[in-house]
Amino acid sequence: MKIAETLRRTDIASYLLFMWNIEDVVRVFGLDIDRIDAEYIAKFPEDERAGAREWMDNIVKMMQLENVRERGHLQINKNVLIRLNDLHRELLKSAKFPEYGAEFYRTLPYIVELRAKAGENPADEIETCFNALYGTMLLRMQGKEVSEGTAQAVKQITAFVNMLSKLFIANEKKPILDDDPDVAAEASM
Repeated sequence: MKIAETLRRTDIASYLLFMWNIEDVVRVFGLDIDRIDAEYIAKFPEDERAGAREWMDNIVKMMQLENVRERGHLQINKNVLIRLNDLHRELLKSAKFPEYGAEFYRTLPYIVELRAKAGENPADEIETCFNALYGTMLLRMQGKEVSEGTAQAVKQITAFVNMLSKLFIANEKKPILDDDPDVAAEASM
């Protein structure tokens, strides 16, 4: 699907949230490509429908194969989280990105609070951020109110995730953690 391709190249955070939403869309239609085609893809512009059906059919097949029919995420989406986590850890270690560390530490109290509410198996820091963003997105899509405290947390988490996303995309184009100080300056912009 064109939107997924574009987001993957330009905004990895939005891409991941989009893909999680697609997983849920597929689940809503019972992993039935004919229902997805008739009730979801049929609303797309006609020239995009064939490509969208093929793409969605591949998503359905992957979800069946990976046994994420009812919950969980596709391995391709888990891999994005793994790569974001890897970059996150490297950025925190790097002296070249002090603004990233500062943004993370402004976000950390919210992450700690969310992880405490997660029970026995809390997600890692980055996945916790994405869970918060996705959950809030779903609430808003359902027309439900978001408390002031949640809105404040999501605002900070969004700022942090946006910074990580931009650095991820920059790193995909040219490694940002190498020894060239100009690379770090460019990536931060």
